[in-house]
Amino acid sequence: MSRIEGVLKSLKAQGRKALIPYITAGDPHPDQTVDLMHTLVAAGADIIELGVPFSDPMADGPVIQLACERALVHGTSLRQVVAMVKTFREKDDKTPIVLMGYLNPMEAMGYEQFADTAKAAGVDGILTVDLPPEEADEVAPLFTERDLDAIFLLAPTTTDDRIRSISQHSSGYVYYVSFKGVTGSGKIDIDEVASKVAHIHELTALPVGVGFGIRDAETAAAVGRVSDGVIVGSVLVDTIARNQSDPDQLKRALTDLLRPMREALDNLAS
Repeated sequence: MSRIEGVLKSLKAQGRKALIPYITAGDPHPDQTVDLMHTLVAAGADIIELGVPFSDPMADGPVIQLACERALVHGTSLRQVVAMVKTFREKDDKTPIVLMGYLNPMEAMGYEQFADTAKAAGVDGILTVDLPPEEADEVAPLFTERDLDAIFLLAPTTTDDRIRSISQHSSGYVYYVSFKGVTGSGKIDIDEVASKVAHIHELTALPVGVGFGIRDAETAAAVGRVSDGVIVGSVLVDTIARNQSDPDQLKRALTDLLRPMREALDNLAS
């Protein structure tokens, strides 16, 4: 059983929902990333999605695009991101880490070398935004052989047949994008999300995490009522941007944002 599967099964047994924050590695500076990861865990994160900075993050809105630019200014590379996970593991061997990014850096490193390096560092899952399951024949087996969960995206427009197909290629959880568009670009429609996630649950046994549009405890709780996990990205990255000049204030701001979400989700189980 992977760390991701173990955490999600444990939460389900407790009637609790997963809180899955996203930050971009290297933002605002590579030296701060591991500390920020520990801050997220202390504030209630169950799983961390760690973004690999890329020069053309096509699925991401301006907030995360700017985070990638800030990270790349400091030369943050895929190898460095994996090394950050290894350092994180020196103090935390329980919290699952999902690397989220694009195919090009993995291809440049070499798929097998990347898979070996990621596994050795303590990475648990890989979400490659621009790699559909149909084109993952070369990469997916390398992940499977190393017990790295392959996580894929579902959209509001994804057909039933494709949901089934994507689920067959997925492990850990599936990531449902709550609205059409890039990250940070729209307002979540809870009724629509509830209907779609309920339908996805009819087609797959995998847990469903919902991302895009979750900005506060209220929306986190609303999404948590209808899903297995709440994925929070742009609002955290924007908080990093606004507090990047003061590392201590940055950690306090992230905690102040994430902890009420954790409490709101836990209140659903009470």
